[in-house]
Amino acid sequence: MNKPPDKARDWDKELAEVDRLLAKLPHADPTLGRGPAPGAHKPGSPGAAQMLQQARVSAGVPTPLAVWIRVGLGMLVGLAMTQWPYSHVCGLKEMFYLIGSGAVVASAIWGAWGSWRRRMPLAHGLSIGLLIWGFALVTFEVLPRIGYSYKTATWFCPEPPATP
Repeated sequence: MNKPPDKARDWDKELAEVDRLLAKLPHADPTLGRGPAPGAHKPGSPGAAQMLQQARVSAGVPTPLAVWIRVGLGMLVGLAMTQWPYSHVCGLKEMFYLIGSGAVVASAIWGAWGSWRRRMPLAHGLSIGLLIWGFALVTFEVLPRIGYSYKTATWFCPEPPATP
């Protein structure tokens, strides 16, 4: 079964009708059908690189130096937690230690996000390692206190017995 050949179409007329209907949409592009905007740069022109950098900055993509600063600060905090100067067995000192451990996790996430956005695999790997270290610090303190360990610990220090 052969179809009859299509009669000649006036594509300019049909596309003009499509443009007219699209322009009626609530969020239609105001420059639809008018060609490039005046002053628009073509890809590869000198201004395009500057516009791309400005778009990255406005989108919150950190510079490579900022990523390395984030990762470096996180690594310093993670290493400093091994040298915690106070006993963190229970009570308020334990809470401060957990806040410090949470800061390690937060800085690792901060560095991992920036390194992912910048496509920096070494910095990202270090951030993921730091994230695992931060979760380990938190886990070693929380699990004994919720009864999920062979040793037990308490959140708050027991009151000393009253002396008569």
